[in-house]
Amino acid sequence: MSEGSTKIQDGTEPDAAVVEPAQGTAMDATEKKAARRKDLMKRLASSVVLIPFVLWTIVQGGLFYLAVVIGIGVLAQHEFYGLIADKGAKPIHSVGLGFGAAVILVAYFGNEYQAMLLMTASLLVMMVAQLGKNEIHEAMASISGTFFGVFYVSWLLSHAVLLRKFDVAAAAHYDPALLVTLGITSGTGIFFMVYTLVTVVGCDVGAYFAGRAWGKRQLAPEISPNKSVEGALGGVIAGALFGLSTKLVFDAFWPDWSAAIPWSAALGFAVLLSVVGIIGDLVESLLKRDAKVKDTGALLPGMGGILDRIDAPLLGLPTMYYLMLGYLFFRAA
Repeated sequence: MSEGSTKIQDGTEPDAAVVEPAQGTAMDATEKKAARRKDLMKRLASSVVLIPFVLWTIVQGGLFYLAVVIGIGVLAQHEFYGLIADKGAKPIHSVGLGFGAAVILVAYFGNEYQAMLLMTASLLVMMVAQLGKNEIHEAMASISGTFFGVFYVSWLLSHAVLLRKFDVAAAAHYDPALLVTLGITSGTGIFFMVYTLVTVVGCDVGAYFAGRAWGKRQLAPEISPNKSVEGALGGVIAGALFGLSTKLVFDAFWPDWSAAIPWSAALGFAVLLSVVGIIGDLVESLLKRDAKVKDTGALLPGMGGILDRIDAPLLGLPTMYYLMLGYLFFRAA
């Protein structure tokens, strides 16, 4: 079992907001309530620290922002390789982490195409590195798992830097003069990052409380039994409201940064981001269930590991980036 991960004894994966008895014994309603309240307090305490830091980092931008994103990527990818190790495979850890950091670095100084080329090259290096290992019985699992870690964590997370520097990144696809007329400025990336994160986090919060209040029908019982259809619907509504609230705040205080998308697009994108965020959450739950662990780590009190916290943004960030590229294509036509 990987360091920091929480192993599930009975093969099920409790929701992060629910504490189940370690050996499957019954827990009375009072104890469950107290456990949930304690877990919620931990999550709120972690959020109080994380949210201001994340917002401040986004506004700062530059190399400091890059360093934070790379740090998050390395930690999350390390946790992902822990899941693979829990399955009995042996990822090429150092090679995978090295290429993961490099992919984010290249996305910052270059573009998504160059980052994709580097990721392709990483597969060749991983195959060569595998040739030097003594174990050949798990070669396919080692290579594929290591490469998937680069793609799933680092490649998807690299869109955090592409979205933050969206005015520069979009200039590789469109005439910079045209982008200015469409409302793309140096501050647009700040709005896009905050809007995306607030939307997916808002969806997560809405799904948590809606599921607790009205959840009856299971959304994906084989993957995450505690997630409900009602919770998902509540999450999508909450995500849309949080996204529109972000647009409202930016229009009031920094209108130039949020001018790139009108209210109709802000609503449509928020709904799509919320749905994608739920899918991202389910994908990570699927990986944890396969590895039979509750959390990928214990770095964030009440939230688990880094990968547990960024599962929804991992899909939300590239979705927002390519939605905007597509939106600009139609605006420019």
